[in-house]
Amino acid sequence: MTRTFSKDTLTVGLAQIAPVWLDRAGTMSKILNQVRAAREAGCHLVAFGEGLLPGYPFWIERTNGAAFNSTVQKEIHAHYLDQAVQIEAGHLDALCKTAKENEIAVVLGCIERPSDRGGHSLYASLIYIDAAGVIQSAHRKLMPTYEERLTWSPGDGHGLRTHKLGDFTVGGLNCWENWMPLARAAMYGLGEDLHVAVWPGGSHNTKDITRFIAIESRSYVLSVSGLMRASDFPKDTPHLSSILSKEDDVLANGGSCIAGPDGKWIVEPLDGKEELIVATIDHRRVREERQNFDPSGHYSRPDVLQLKMNRQRQSVISFDE
Repeated sequence: MTRTFSKDTLTVGLAQIAPVWLDRAGTMSKILNQVRAAREAGCHLVAFGEGLLPGYPFWIERTNGAAFNSTVQKEIHAHYLDQAVQIEAGHLDALCKTAKENEIAVVLGCIERPSDRGGHSLYASLIYIDAAGVIQSAHRKLMPTYEERLTWSPGDGHGLRTHKLGDFTVGGLNCWENWMPLARAAMYGLGEDLHVAVWPGGSHNTKDITRFIAIESRSYVLSVSGLMRASDFPKDTPHLSSILSKEDDVLANGGSCIAGPDGKWIVEPLDGKEELIVATIDHRRVREERQNFDPSGHYSRPDVLQLKMNRQRQSVISFDE
């Protein structure tokens, strides 16, 4: 039986979990369990942190990731490639099937190894799977942040899209993309009123910008983060002793949270533990807050200021046949 939506309301889940680091199959098992748990909790949407499948590249800043021609960096990167997600190879099929069986939409941060870019470079991608189990968009992060550029490649605008879910229009961005004014403006212009910001983990990232985006856009903002502690690393991780040579135990402390369209907390940042955060949000609050400010509607001036967006999937080759 197809699930129905109550007028105006939507129940959302933020799955703040640690991956089975650099283990695609092990991490996918945890993700599927969270999808089922979210469905049991009545959620229509469940979201996961940036790069969760199969994990964020925590080794870079801990193992001299900028060292050129380093055997260590090559070995870890090759392992990362092996565990990354290739959508066309069926690596998300089980997740699509579970989303369909549970009639729940999924937002997932993953490390993508796309064959349309040769199959040997990595992208931090934000995947939207609808409640029918269909991948509707795969947004490759426009600009990896700082040391991320040593393992991730710059993406493109192809996946900058929004999706209807009940009365809401859902969109999202990866981590520091949320600081890019024009990326945010693109999502607002596409009608977004439920923004999903995904992070590798850290309330230092989420505690300010979550509320700021909510106030700027007059939208609900879900910030969903991963979690990573020294104890979460599998014992067979390549070069584990070097990665854990620093004394701090926590590499990503979570910080998942939800702000309403007035910028006030619905769920304050949650630190330090794995948890499925569940909340019910009301679209009426969006309509109320848009009364005095609508960034792409009555408070815009397209005759003066416009954004041009290129949504073409980038490639090094085109065919004329």
